[in-house]
Amino acid sequence: QRLAHQEIDLLFLDIHMPELTGLELLKVLKNVPKAIIITAYPDYAVQGFELDVIDYLIKPVAKDRFIKALDKLRQRMLIESSRNIDEKKFIILKVERENRKFYLEDIRFFEAFGNYVKLWESQKKTLINSTLKQLLVDLPKNQFTQIHKSYVVNNSKVKAFDKQKVILIDGHQIKIGSTFRKKSEEVFK
Repeated sequence: QRLAHQEIDLLFLDIHMPELTGLELLKVLKNVPKAIIITAYPDYAVQGFELDVIDYLIKPVAKDRFIKALDKLRQRMLIESSRNIDEKKFIILKVERENRKFYLEDIRFFEAFGNYVKLWESQKKTLINSTLKQLLVDLPKNQFTQIHKSYVVNNSKVKAFDKQKVILIDGHQIKIGSTFRKKSEEVFK
């Protein structure tokens, strides 16, 4: 019952446990935590991996095999944390001599302007002390797409597109560069 009401980071489970098997427990939990199964029963390994367990260890477990399971856990956690980074809500950019916070949902697109970038929010634009190349490093890849050597658009603000251009919610039309057509088609189809 505690598992139903508490957030758990990692469970070590056996196949045969009182009341439920380890696999049955994973099936009934609403928020399934990461799990490593340690058991004497190799027959259930496929079912375990179908439930997305981190690893399935057979008793007796050697120390190096246990360490390998923990390494798999660390790898999964790194992947998940990098996904969370992509879900950030704002970006801090240098404007003249100060750092300013810009909410990603408000940004329509970025336009290269020499060694600067114009940041467009609705009809307002701000000159950023950065190149487009530098800016692309900090932008979440799942939210912004470069469609031209001089333009990066907020994917959620694209209302329509064809092979030649994208049309943003506020009516801006931006040409798609030939080297960016394939990527644009993948993102906006």
